[in-house]
Amino acid sequence: MSTAPRLTALDALHRSLGATMTDFAGWDMPLRYASERDEHLAVRTKAGLFDLSHMGEITVTGPAAVDLLNFALVGNIGTVSVGRARYTMICAEDGGILDDLIVYRLAETEYMVVANAGNAQIVLDALTARAGGFDAEVRDDRDAYALLAVQGPESPAILAAVTDADLDGLKYYAGLPGTVAGVPALIARTGYTGEDGFELFVAPGHAEQLWRALTEAGASRGLIPCGLSCRDTLRLEAGMPLYGHELTTSLTPFDAGLGRVVKFEKEGDFVGRKALESAAERAETAPPRKLVGLVAEGRRVPRAGFPVVAGSQVIGEVTSGAPSPTLGKPIAMAYVDAAHATPGTEGVAVDIRGSHEPYEVVALPFYKRRK
Repeated sequence: MSTAPRLTALDALHRSLGATMTDFAGWDMPLRYASERDEHLAVRTKAGLFDLSHMGEITVTGPAAVDLLNFALVGNIGTVSVGRARYTMICAEDGGILDDLIVYRLAETEYMVVANAGNAQIVLDALTARAGGFDAEVRDDRDAYALLAVQGPESPAILAAVTDADLDGLKYYAGLPGTVAGVPALIARTGYTGEDGFELFVAPGHAEQLWRALTEAGASRGLIPCGLSCRDTLRLEAGMPLYGHELTTSLTPFDAGLGRVVKFEKEGDFVGRKALESAAERAETAPPRKLVGLVAEGRRVPRAGFPVVAGSQVIGEVTSGAPSPTLGKPIAMAYVDAAHATPGTEGVAVDIRGSHEPYEVVALPFYKRRK
């Protein structure tokens, strides 16, 4: 039996704006409102407004909340101060990545774990299973939050128009409770676009009021509604991994070039430690394929799964590919053999349906915003 996709609190509003909707991880989400390219460039130059209510919020509370998270996740959550956030991962016993996460420390013994939509249940189940023996509670709060994001260089000015929160003092990867357009919110300086911006966690009943207030505040600054399609090209240009593409259960953080998120120095055991110690050693002695950027010389767009070749030899595989509105040409991320991973390596191509299209190997990210 097929189940109907879940709807966010803003579903009717998206439809009234003419959004093209799509099923994403079991949710009906806006793919685009008009032009994907226009939405992408608005975020790069002005601002975009996103509904991200499909993300999965899980609250961990109790005297041993930090001990549970340090055991369950690969990062050192004990060094996260109240009001700050940390990018980390949850791995299986064999070191494979179950999901990449952001953990917010909301209070002394209260944390919010934000999982990707498609993995939220997996993360919830894993945290619940790993909570045995810890004086901590794991709570599914997916229905307690709607999540709106304002992203782009104009986002601080737009948000400042509807809140008296200290945005200037809010650092990247930090969050503070505040009131936005009369709505209680957790205001986080985070995002997935490569631009400055904010993510606003609110009660679902307040989502439409907040969306309309932000739309009004941003009208004179070029703010437009944006869908998941441009969010994907924005994160691709910024070299940010997407679960199911650059991150999978068959890869460890070290395979993905993100070994820095694994903190072996933290006290006590954690799930996957032994496997990850072996993966770290392998990465030193026999480097796995490396994640690189590829920029097209022609116009054909590579897609996930396409082989990367050098001559007649397959040297890797594309994980994400799309036209880049900022660069004006197709780009891709790919895992390639270390011998072909150096930026500027010649003779690399992508096999696009039998045709070897030349690509330049470049360092990630493709795009970095001016501070």
